[in-house]
Amino acid sequence: MEGRTPSTTGRGASASANIRPPQRRKISAADLILPQTGERVYRTVTFRDPLDGNASGASEDEDPSDETPLLRPNGTAHRAGQKPSRLPKLRQRVRKTIRRSWTFATSTTGRDIVKCSLAYLLGSMATFVAPISGLLGTQDGKHVVATVTVYFHAARSQGSMYEATILASFAFLYAAFISFSSMGVSVAFANLDLRSVGHAVVLVVFCGGGLGFVGWLKQSMGSPLVNVACSLTSLAIITVLTKEGAIQTARFSFEKISQVLKMIIMGIIATAFVCLVLSPVSARQKLRESMNATVDSLGEALGSITGSFLRGSEDDSHDAAQKGTPGYDKAVFSTLTNHLREAAYEHYVVGTENILHIERKLVKCLQRLAQDVGGLRSAADTQIHLLGESSEISLQPGAALFSPDTPRSRSVTSLADAGAQVLLMQAKGKRIDAPGEFPFDEGSLRDRSATTSLASSAEVFTSFISRLGPSMKSLAYTLREILDELPFRPGTDYDVAINRHFKDSLKDAVDLYRTSRSQALDLLYRDSELSKIRPFQVAADFEEVAASCGYFSFTLLDFAEEVRVYLEILEELGEEVRMQPQRRSWKWLMFWRRRRSLESGGDDENGAGHGIAIGSEEAPLLARQSGDAVESEAKGVKETIGHSIWRVSRVLRRDDITFAVKVGVGAALYALPSFIDATRPLYSHWRGEWGLLSYMLVCSMTIGASNTTSLARFLGTCVGAVCAVVGWAISQGNAIALAFFGWVMSLFCFYIIIAKGKGPMGRFVLLTYNLSALYAYSLSVKDEDGEDEDEGGWNPHLVFIASHRVVAVTTGCLWGLIVTRLIWPISARQKVKDGLSLLWLRMGLLWKRDPLSALISKDKDKDRDKGKGSSNAYMDLQEELELQRYLTQLDDLRGSAGSEYELKGPFPDQPFLRVLRGTSRMLDAFHAMNMVIMKDPKASEGEAEILRYTVTERAQLCARISHHFQVLASSVKMEYPLTGQLPSIEHTRDRFLMKIFNYRKGSQRARDTTEADYSLLYAFALVTGQLAVELNKAAREVEQLYGVLNEDL
Repeated sequence: MEGRTPSTTGRGASASANIRPPQRRKISAADLILPQTGERVYRTVTFRDPLDGNASGASEDEDPSDETPLLRPNGTAHRAGQKPSRLPKLRQRVRKTIRRSWTFATSTTGRDIVKCSLAYLLGSMATFVAPISGLLGTQDGKHVVATVTVYFHAARSQGSMYEATILASFAFLYAAFISFSSMGVSVAFANLDLRSVGHAVVLVVFCGGGLGFVGWLKQSMGSPLVNVACSLTSLAIITVLTKEGAIQTARFSFEKISQVLKMIIMGIIATAFVCLVLSPVSARQKLRESMNATVDSLGEALGSITGSFLRGSEDDSHDAAQKGTPGYDKAVFSTLTNHLREAAYEHYVVGTENILHIERKLVKCLQRLAQDVGGLRSAADTQIHLLGESSEISLQPGAALFSPDTPRSRSVTSLADAGAQVLLMQAKGKRIDAPGEFPFDEGSLRDRSATTSLASSAEVFTSFISRLGPSMKSLAYTLREILDELPFRPGTDYDVAINRHFKDSLKDAVDLYRTSRSQALDLLYRDSELSKIRPFQVAADFEEVAASCGYFSFTLLDFAEEVRVYLEILEELGEEVRMQPQRRSWKWLMFWRRRRSLESGGDDENGAGHGIAIGSEEAPLLARQSGDAVESEAKGVKETIGHSIWRVSRVLRRDDITFAVKVGVGAALYALPSFIDATRPLYSHWRGEWGLLSYMLVCSMTIGASNTTSLARFLGTCVGAVCAVVGWAISQGNAIALAFFGWVMSLFCFYIIIAKGKGPMGRFVLLTYNLSALYAYSLSVKDEDGEDEDEGGWNPHLVFIASHRVVAVTTGCLWGLIVTRLIWPISARQKVKDGLSLLWLRMGLLWKRDPLSALISKDKDKDRDKGKGSSNAYMDLQEELELQRYLTQLDDLRGSAGSEYELKGPFPDQPFLRVLRGTSRMLDAFHAMNMVIMKDPKASEGEAEILRYTVTERAQLCARISHHFQVLASSVKMEYPLTGQLPSIEHTRDRFLMKIFNYRKGSQRARDTTEADYSLLYAFALVTGQLAVELNKAAREVEQLYGVLNEDL
């Protein structure tokens, strides 16, 4: 583990070059616990992985370099002026192309594309093979079997296939209910000689209402599989209601409905056969593979962040390729959540529901570990920010001790210099974990205090590193070694891998860390040099460094405790897996027992507060404040009838309800010609049912989303129509040639869907091909009922067929754009601005409560027993989930806003992207504060005392942060410039830090306050610092968008 010489290409700052030692420093040795054996040893620890060397030199695919041989393999060089032969280059390119193609074909993505194309080929056999086609009757639409294989494709896990089958079944049942109900209504009114009235009822209730409900369901669920099921049920409903003709003639017809059922069953069987037989994918294995990757990334992030914190540089933090950052964690756990949902269906089928419950606990545990890693990163980033600030100020020539131009005046002797002194001692191999050993002697420190006012900050940083560094490294090393041991053995079944020494080793490592940290902090805070009276800014710096280091040490301990829980869950999972053959059960089928357990509250595995369902309201963000205010104002006031109606109709003003009504109205108007005798032939000739289906597919919540889907639908339709014409011309109607051409085309379409992630485009190309080529083949084999003479009948004219589809799809897309724009238009641009303002207002109100005030509230226990929380409560888990979900919706709206075209210019996508990312980081800080409070909601005597001592400063700091949120929200809402310079949060925060310093130094009760009692204030100081930084960044973005108010305006 010897050090290496660092690269000369650093971060570019001369300050860093002057501060860092010329040689790669060794990391101080310390006592640590080897988790594999439980042995306690004394050795040097490093968190850097060895670099992989390249002994073989440049590969054949690399560009020539200084080490590339001048001679070719045959030992001859190119002669001057002689052109190299093109044939060897051509051979080499062909070999590379073949090699890359084979590599892609054998990869997971390549196998998925081949599986999807084979399922499509099987689905198309319902059109090409006469016996199978005969099972579907003589009506058209047999290409729907191939369409089902496109929607419910085979590139999914077994659990996802089970879910797709269930959703397809519900889609058919809903379509059958709408179809039979509309037929019954039509027949009933016809018997009363009121056929027109019956058509009107069917048009409004079943066509408008039924398709409007489908639109609402698709928007509310927001699941890709649900969207596919909604498209399938829309296809079935539209076909029966507007094309089949039974409703228009007032008669019952079971033929079309039975055909739809058969086609859905055939499509699902074809897809399921390929998915479950050819290279099947288990969601349970994918889940455990994802857990392995997550645990490995957590271990890397822990090592890099700890090394970064101890060294005071970002180098180690970036070595892990941003693993452990909030964005990375959200992406990882989004994948984990999807795999867990799919694995649940597999567990239910095979009867291993108990394993599913344990895996859910394991996923939640990994999520908490990632949150602790986020807390460690926040503390490390705060320290690095302090060091960077100090280096910049120390390099300014003639910098004053208290310069008004800097956000915080720091000494010319920076914290980075102190850190460098510590590291220089480590580079010399000197052990600095002795309590009284510092890089500076006391005399030099006193001399510096006389000339530079901020030497105490450097001293406290040095003291923290010298005393806490060895114990931190020891515990972090043990934790990383445990996490490096993957929880599941890579292989076919991913069996649980447990080392029996891990729990005992971790317990010993935590005990060693607690003892070392307690002794180090006790000596540190009782040191005479650190207890001197300091100037205001110096005391604030002292407490800021103490908060950063203290919070890091406490969070590392919390991380260790969570790893212990992780090991216990792994043991429980291993025991359940061993007993699996004897414990198979299908208790989930007994739904009545599950409902009883839910009513009794016994279904919550992890205690109250976990898994709370989010309300159906889109943004109930201001309900806690505004609802009480409205009720209080309404007391003693007689409500008017209009106000009562306004309150009752609140649900109708929700965006999802207005969207459903809008979709239903548009669908009813588009389907109206099919119920009028004079216009029905025109509707049938131009295939109005496919235009109505296109309308259902492109009609989205916002204008931007509709624009994007309409463009993809139109382009895909045009490409699919051209491909159908070309394929028909090449095959001349031959079934084998047409099937082969369709299979080749499906390869490219599924490549677009799976590899490129452009699902709508690929699906629309293939669906248009089905509507044209497969339909034309059905006509050519005299399989239809003679209703399509206008398209050639037995001798189909594919150009006419394709043109009719293109016109129908284009008309449907245009109608969707018109409805989206004219009927209750919802602009994604405006929704982003309004939603961001609402979110900021809510966050400001949350922080105005003072998160720590609830801990010393007299009525907090009484309120908690009632389950309501006090009026000063910070926020509960349900509210936190609502905030995170609302931010995700805003990010989706931002993506749609870029497709909305207005005369005032394009949407400023990048500024709003940066603002939303900053808001996400602020919500992460809110969550960190919430987790700290929830870990111990009852304040100890020491915590309560220090909270009362700092109540005024905390209230001022929270009010200042809330004021920033309100000003930014108002500016974005009104699109109005900011009113000059906002009040500084840093100054208010410095007064809060100074108050802590005074309490630690001068209060008599501080002697009874342990270091653990300061952890709440450490977290509070760290979170407020993060909020200040992010709010300043948001203010700069708002200034760039709307400017600053001045006399010119």
